[in-house]
Amino acid sequence: MLNVSILHGPNLNLLGTRQPDIYGDRSFEDLLTELQTEFPSVKINYAQTNVEGDLVSLIQSHGFKSDYLILNAAAYTHTSVAIPDAVAAVPAQVIGVHLSNIYQREEVRHVDLFAKHCVACLFGFGLEGYKMALRYITNVEDDK
Repeated sequence: MLNVSILHGPNLNLLGTRQPDIYGDRSFEDLLTELQTEFPSVKINYAQTNVEGDLVSLIQSHGFKSDYLILNAAAYTHTSVAIPDAVAAVPAQVIGVHLSNIYQREEVRHVDLFAKHCVACLFGFGLEGYKMALRYITNVEDDK
């Protein structure tokens, strides 16, 4: 069975209630249930933290036991040097996901510090980006 970990950074625990005009009005837990049903051949692990060092630890831990990481580092995407270092250090393939279109937001958010270590990045698709990432992963694996 394919092993995929979805890792979330700060404030993503508030999805569904936090700025619904930007992030939507659906919780990630609702989507996670849907993903597990839609992708039965994938073991989906999920973790979220608001703490940068804890996110580094999650990347390291999951990055050595998962085939793929789907990473939404949230604001740490644009500010952390430790996150890309952790992404570069693990053997798992990483797909970056951003709910909003980072290029339509404040200029500081136009920089994605870990994208160069990812096999793909999705931004601006809302929660649909996670389904797109899982479809990509399953298609790549089916082609092997």
